[in-house]
Amino acid sequence: MLLVGSLCAAQKDPRPEKLAKNNAYDYTELTKAPEKARLKPNPLGKDPDAATAGQFLFENHCAECHGEAGIGGKKAPSLRAPEVQNASPGTLFWLLTSGVTRKGMPVWSKLPEAQRWQIVRYLKSLGPDANPNNPASPTAQ
Repeated sequence: MLLVGSLCAAQKDPRPEKLAKNNAYDYTELTKAPEKARLKPNPLGKDPDAATAGQFLFENHCAECHGEAGIGGKKAPSLRAPEVQNASPGTLFWLLTSGVTRKGMPVWSKLPEAQRWQIVRYLKSLGPDANPNNPASPTAQ
């Protein structure tokens, strides 16, 4: 009983430095995208308005788990991680469409295709990890 209580208390620890150290996320789902999906270009990749629209969609559908501006949270990983930022737009679109339900990532195939591409455009606009606790981050001091 004490062990269960300790585990529950540890999960509710609000300190972000502890969260960052203990939440080593697995990004292998990105490697599972079929080649056809990986090679698919974002039809909105050069549309400057797509990132803004994608941000709005992200804030309404994704930020609850992935945190503001995709920096990650207790439920989901940072979308600024190199694994995500280096993934092709097609891979991100495939993952967004397919989800990873066993890990809590919902299937977003009911969102119109254009909106899913807008989210991908926004994700790619975020750039690398901006977590000041991450020594590899460009904003680390």
